[in-house]
Amino acid sequence: MSQTREVGRVVRGMAASDGAGVKLNRVIGGPDLPQLDPFLLLDEFRSDDAADYLAGFPEHPHRGFETVTYMLAGRMRHRDNQGNTGLLGPGSVQWMTAGRGIVHSEMPEQENGLMQGFQLWVNLPAKDKMTAPRYQDIEPGKIPEVESTGARVRVIAGSYRGVRGPVQADATAPLYLDVFLEDGEFEAAVPVEHNAFVYVYEGSLDIAGRAVTRGELAVLRGGDTVAVRAGDAGARFILVSGRPLKEPVARYGPFVMNRPEEIRQAMRDFTEGRLA
Repeated sequence: MSQTREVGRVVRGMAASDGAGVKLNRVIGGPDLPQLDPFLLLDEFRSDDAADYLAGFPEHPHRGFETVTYMLAGRMRHRDNQGNTGLLGPGSVQWMTAGRGIVHSEMPEQENGLMQGFQLWVNLPAKDKMTAPRYQDIEPGKIPEVESTGARVRVIAGSYRGVRGPVQADATAPLYLDVFLEDGEFEAAVPVEHNAFVYVYEGSLDIAGRAVTRGELAVLRGGDTVAVRAGDAGARFILVSGRPLKEPVARYGPFVMNRPEEIRQAMRDFTEGRLA
């Protein structure tokens, strides 16, 4: 018998900046919600003022986790120190496994207009932290959509109603859905052992009797089913879940390992040009 998840807490993001001054809303990774194992960070970026995003994210390193960039509007060019390059446009996803290390940049390919999307950081288990880096660049047309009464669902990772998303991420077995709920109710199954959240980026929802509005994240607890009802003006939201790693986390800027000495080694490797 299925059990519906309740809202454990609601968190509102805080204004922040990253890269060369890109303005964003930090929802996971701030003082109110430092992490939600295995999720380390969730940033929403949304602005039609080029001054908020034009400086982009110049070259910077990563080690020990995965970054997930989901674009809703705008264009972002990716380059790294191994010669890889790619363009992220509206509706596309890049799931990058930094593994043992990568140095990359993400720069806007527009000088005006709306830039909107999310970046999610997903931790890797100790056994995978030094794996070879890899990319999953997913074009909009490769993300399946499922339509039902009142709802349209893009399946980025995991599965919904038997439809599987294109992302491969076995370590944390994530579910990542982008849901447009025009009216009525929406339900999705989630593994009972997963940590899960809903972030509303348009409109409002009712989740187990709790109102969740634009810019709020609901941490969901217990149960194997997420059930929500659209507010008066409908809602757009992401539903994300993942298997917790239950491992110690040592973290400094763009490096996420298990022990402080591993962070110090990552910093040495970067400064000495060995992060690859």
